[in-house]
Amino acid sequence: MRFVADAVVPCTGDTAVLRPGAVEVAGERVTRVGTPAGLRATGDPGTREVTVDGALLPGFVNTHCHSPMTLFRGTGENLPLLRWLHEVLWPREAHLEPEDVYWGMTLAAAELLAFGVTTSCEMYFHEDANADAVLDAGSRAVLTPGVLQLPGSEAAGSWWTASLDRFADFHARRNGEAGRLEVGFAAHAAYTVPLPGLVDTAAAARDRGALFHLHVAETAGEGDAFTAEHGGSVPQVLADAGVFDGRVLAAHSIWLSPEDIAAYAALDVAVAHCPQSNAKLASGIAPVVDLLAAGVRIGLGTDGPASNNDLDLWEELRLAAMLARLRQGDAGVLPASTALDLATRGAGAAIGRPDLGVLAPGAMADMMAVSLDDPAFVPLLDDAMLLEHLVWSASSRLVTDVWVGGEQVVSDGVVLTVDLDRARDEVGRRAERLASVVD
Repeated sequence: MRFVADAVVPCTGDTAVLRPGAVEVAGERVTRVGTPAGLRATGDPGTREVTVDGALLPGFVNTHCHSPMTLFRGTGENLPLLRWLHEVLWPREAHLEPEDVYWGMTLAAAELLAFGVTTSCEMYFHEDANADAVLDAGSRAVLTPGVLQLPGSEAAGSWWTASLDRFADFHARRNGEAGRLEVGFAAHAAYTVPLPGLVDTAAAARDRGALFHLHVAETAGEGDAFTAEHGGSVPQVLADAGVFDGRVLAAHSIWLSPEDIAAYAALDVAVAHCPQSNAKLASGIAPVVDLLAAGVRIGLGTDGPASNNDLDLWEELRLAAMLARLRQGDAGVLPASTALDLATRGAGAAIGRPDLGVLAPGAMADMMAVSLDDPAFVPLLDDAMLLEHLVWSASSRLVTDVWVGGEQVVSDGVVLTVDLDRARDEVGRRAERLASVVD
């Protein structure tokens, strides 16, 4: 098929915009991108054309999320991170059942797709239920079940080995399923998992060429005990221990020293930047400009819908640019093209998937259409202004249609793959049960 749009924004690392533009798709991948006239002149005359009103962009990639936390949205508000985890979230999560996670992820997938987010990198429990929900919703995910002891499940010794055995089996069974699931490994953080557990989890991922995902330096004091025990900052100790070898995604990464940033750059550690969750929990502002200057791969993430509280990556790309400018005291840093890159090409690169977040030959045909028939795009004098409007003026409300692997999953703003009424009902009832168990 050939998708012909008023504009195509390929997001391939430059500021190119095609007005009008066209994207050709065969199966689940993009084959050609160019002008409609150019592709028609050199293409198969039997190619079916689809007219897209507005701009065609690659689907956004959410690099750090706990999407089934739709079950806990609005709970424990106005608490700092560690109190929220210990007093509100973890006691409820200890009572989760697989069906809870399935419906929490299903509702989240509908929200993500409606916003044009076609891929999310998930760290959560009950991984098979999570995988089933992703596939049933028609979305794409990198699933990284995490090593963590919830209250009431404490065990002595190398307690993480049982989790790693389960995750290895999950990887063997479901990695690559339907072309839309990738399986990685996660360990929650250095303040919840002992160093040997972090080493073992990273090794399990590395042995399989899988992504290793963890929280690092999210709050100012979370690494104090670790540093006192091991004699260095969390990033430096993990680097020395080999935890950062392989494909590594470090979520948050706010409280980093110049030496920590140098360690990330030297070992090619990627960062999932979650500005809205970080701001809401008063955790801090990540040094995005410094990380980018050092060559660190960065992608945007929403974090979970219990700490954000939505899954709207459009809000993240705007806030990321604003907070970077506040931190640097410079209105010229993180321009619109760079901010957009953090949700598209840069996000795909951060999770080790250069075939995501771009419209280019060989990329997955994950796309969204954004209406240009809105005051947000007036005036539109040149291509550069289109990029500026996408970041500073537009929003998720303008996403009209979404495709994953060439299959349409959103049409005229309606998610085609999820029974939204049932998902809302299921999550609401299950959230009430989980709240009553704790309260």
